[in-house]
Amino acid sequence: MSFSGFASPWWLLFLFVVAALAVGYVFVQRRRLTNTLRFTNFELLEKVAPDRPGRARHIPVALLLVGLTLLTIALAGPTSEQRVPRNRATVVLAIDVSLSMEATDVAPSRLAAAQEAAKSFADDLTPGINLGLVAFSGTASVLVSPTTNREATKTAIDHLQLSERTATGEAIFTSMQSIETLAAVLGGSDQAPPARIVLLSDGKQTVPESPDDPRGGFTAARQAAEKGIPVSTISFGTQYGSVTIEDEQIPVPVDDPSLEEIAELSGGSFFAASSLEELEGAYDTLEEQIGFETTRGDASRPWLMLGVGAVAGGLIAAMVLRQRLP
Repeated sequence: MSFSGFASPWWLLFLFVVAALAVGYVFVQRRRLTNTLRFTNFELLEKVAPDRPGRARHIPVALLLVGLTLLTIALAGPTSEQRVPRNRATVVLAIDVSLSMEATDVAPSRLAAAQEAAKSFADDLTPGINLGLVAFSGTASVLVSPTTNREATKTAIDHLQLSERTATGEAIFTSMQSIETLAAVLGGSDQAPPARIVLLSDGKQTVPESPDDPRGGFTAARQAAEKGIPVSTISFGTQYGSVTIEDEQIPVPVDDPSLEEIAELSGGSFFAASSLEELEGAYDTLEEQIGFETTRGDASRPWLMLGVGAVAGGLIAAMVLRQRLP
């Protein structure tokens, strides 16, 4: 029950009428008592009215006054914050498919675990949201343009292929282009639908070398912030991961700092996951952030129900206690 943000607060002035009725009732009861005490022959009074009404006689009126108070609050239109599913938003899931994703420090492998969690994310995301898929290694490619068809996205996730190098900046630029293309196609509104990029990677950018390069991750994150597109990043893996390339064991530790910086620069959220369970937890949090928005909505129904109940209770009490309506 909410007692804030009234849509029609002037209805609360009726509470003065309710208060006046309460004062009037007390006044009438006191006056009735005064008139009764004017009888000097108490023996006769005892014979005329042997059963004096008790305090229970006030219950019907008290319930009616409470009901009027509650109904007045309902009429004023209290509002409260409510979580509403988004039906017009775009999310692009960018997944790192560099060779380091073959590491088995996360069973059965980083890529296999990422695929499983990404498909669960697609299934659980609010149905009305357009979901796209970008895969990136040395370059970035749009595998699925943002769509509400989850099966297309999941099929593409199942067919991800590993390749060399990591171009984090290109992944963000490509994702932004995909979002802007959909917004241009949809049209019909002065304001573009809300959008977000969810980027999963296990290592630092290798192409280009500097994240501040014109096509680097930090530069892309700044441009995403200017366009109002937060980039939420997930650093996936451990510091002890390694892959075997040409019979050589190569360490591939995760790079949390750069991914955290990308999230901060763009206004997104950063998550670190070193297991499938932690990755699924990160996606669950993102689903809550992305799939729902908080708005103020009508909260008068509880007040209305209680008010009607109190009024009905007052009428029932009057008929039971006094055999008549008050």
